Amino acid sequence: MIELRKATLQDIPMMQALVVDEVKKGVILFRSDDEVATNIRSYTLVFKEEKLIGYTALHIHSPNLAEIRSLIVGTDARGEGAGKALVEFCKEEAKLLGIKEILVLTYIADFFKKLDFKEIDKEKIPDHKIWADCIKCIHFPVCNEISLIYKV
Repeated sequence: MIELRKATLQDIPMMQALVVDEVKKGVILFRSDDEVATNIRSYTLVFKEEKLIGYTALHIHSPNLAEIRSLIVGTDARGEGAGKALVEFCKEEAKLLGIKEILVLTYIADFFKKLDFKEIDKEKIPDHKIWADCIKCIHFPVCNEISLIYKV
């Protein structure tokens, strides 16, 4: 059975340990401990038998737009519903906040499409997203991530 909870500052070391391989591969952007700490309220963690198996962040860009980012599920826990549970939690959180749309940039578009996200052109992504995050990516400016939107 999995358990979800909001992250605390004490969780940062185990969060960073979980994501290190995906950061090296360029699948997830590196975020410093300070950056994670600054945004700690946006993170939700998922545990199985008291072990961290995944997390994500719901980052708010504007009163109408949020983004699911840094979604990670450990390789030994994939396919067990943890990723779906995290995304559904973010959808509910966005709804409670009054967010209208949730953006995601991903290499696993089919996963998000199964959760009612619709593919969009990258030109529709807000400029501040590109300059704040994408420019830090090892793949920038040649990005093959797919952009999707969920209407809350």
